[in-house]
Amino acid sequence: MPEIANEPIPEASLTGGSGKQIQELIDLLRRNNLTELEFESHGTRIRVRHEAPVKATTTVVQESVPTSPQQPTHSASTTTSVPETAIGFLTVTSPIVGTFYRSPSPDADAYVEEGDSVKKGQVLCIVEAMKLMNEIESEVDGRIVKILVENTKSVEYGQALFLIDPKAV
Repeated sequence: MPEIANEPIPEASLTGGSGKQIQELIDLLRRNNLTELEFESHGTRIRVRHEAPVKATTTVVQESVPTSPQQPTHSASTTTSVPETAIGFLTVTSPIVGTFYRSPSPDADAYVEEGDSVKKGQVLCIVEAMKLMNEIESEVDGRIVKILVENTKSVEYGQALFLIDPKAV
């Protein structure tokens, strides 16, 4: 990690004004265009990390017709499995590891419900990673067919979150 010269670093005592000291570290991180800053003093270590905003990734599931009978195949991964009924639907996946939230706050209504029509760019959910709230947006106009994750559950990178029918505009 690069050293930053001529920048005052606040004392690291996690009492009274610790919020101000942490904010000074965050400002130092931003001023120097760093992605991570670690500071240790008097047995206290503070690490501040900033990640670039992440856009949702989407996968289109295409229908395929087998020419001969096949044995069922079993996937080793259950976090990215998509139901067989997903043929022809767009799958919105998690771009990061984090916690899935269906609404902006616990007492607010969910961004979307099954059966809702959505527009391209509309927020579908939030995935929280390291206290950063990442809004996941729809990549297409369509209708929410299925919500595949329960509110407040952990999600993995690439895990299917929503099925959208782009034909049902």
